[in-house]
Amino acid sequence: MTAEPTNLERAFASRPEAYAAWQQLNGAIKARMDLRRYELATLAAARRLHSSYCCLAHGSVLLERFGEPVVEIARDHRSAGLHPVDVAVMDLAERVVDDASSIGDSDLQPLRELGLTADEIMDVVLAASARCFFSKTLDALGILADTSYRDLPAEVRDVLVVGRPIADA
Repeated sequence: MTAEPTNLERAFASRPEAYAAWQQLNGAIKARMDLRRYELATLAAARRLHSSYCCLAHGSVLLERFGEPVVEIARDHRSAGLHPVDVAVMDLAERVVDDASSIGDSDLQPLRELGLTADEIMDVVLAASARCFFSKTLDALGILADTSYRDLPAEVRDVLVVGRPIADA
C-alpha cells in the first residue's frame, strides 16, 4: 500500500526535478549537522517566516524524537530552558531570515565563544537560508499543512500554526 502524498509533494508534482533538487540540498545540509540543532534552527527560521507547515513539521520532530518542550520553545526560545548554544543557534537563524545582510563578524563571535566552529555556524546559516526558499515556496503557492497535524495536542498545534491554517479534512 502506497502512502497518500503530502500536500507539499502534491505542490511539487509538476516540478519533480525541483523537489528532487530541494531534497538533495536539504539532505546535504542535514548530513553534516546534528539533527536536533538542525530542527531548532529550522523551527526558528520557520516561525520568523510565518510558515505553519514548516513549524508543524519541525516542531513535531523536536517533540516526538527529542522530547523537547516545543510549546515553550515556540513561545520564547530564550526562556524555554534551552542550553545557551541552542538559544544562540535559534537567534542566528532568526537573524538570517530577518536581515542576513546585517550579520557581521561580531554577531558570530558569541557563537564561536560558545564553542561552535566556522563549519557549524555555516550549517545554521544554510539551514535557515534553505528554509527561506522552501517555506516561501509553499506559502506563495497557498499550500496548507496536512490534516494529520490536527492530531497534535491542541496546545502544540496552536503555537505552531503561525501563518496559514492546517488543511481541512
